[in-house]
Amino acid sequence: VQLAESGGGSVHTGGSLKLSCVVSGLPFADYCLGWFRQVPGMERELGAIAGIDSDSTTYADSVKGRFTISKDDLRNTLFLEMNDLTPADSAMYYCAATNGVCSSAVNAFDYWGQGTQVTVSS
Repeated sequence: VQLAESGGGSVHTGGSLKLSCVVSGLPFADYCLGWFRQVPGMERELGAIAGIDSDSTTYADSVKGRFTISKDDLRNTLFLEMNDLTPADSAMYYCAATNGVCSSAVNAFDYWGQGTQVTVSS
């Protein structure tokens, strides 16, 4: 199983980025998928998750209205579109997958990518 994130980078406050995660080695359409983020020294936290049903999404309060999670089942790719970014959004962003309970808890996810860095400067 491999999850490969891309799309991170450096932007100024108010900027936008779109992250991608290509997933291989598991039945993509049957898995709950999520984006989490982590700042050094802090716990990994939820960004957004997408259930098997593409209409089933959950967002952290801190990103609601600014981030959109989506997936392309034909290309086995998960996306996170991030708008109106602020320095508080700076973190390593990780893609994750589980075929268990689709929960916002970090320990609910079985497979993780290596992460892509997002840096937002003021």
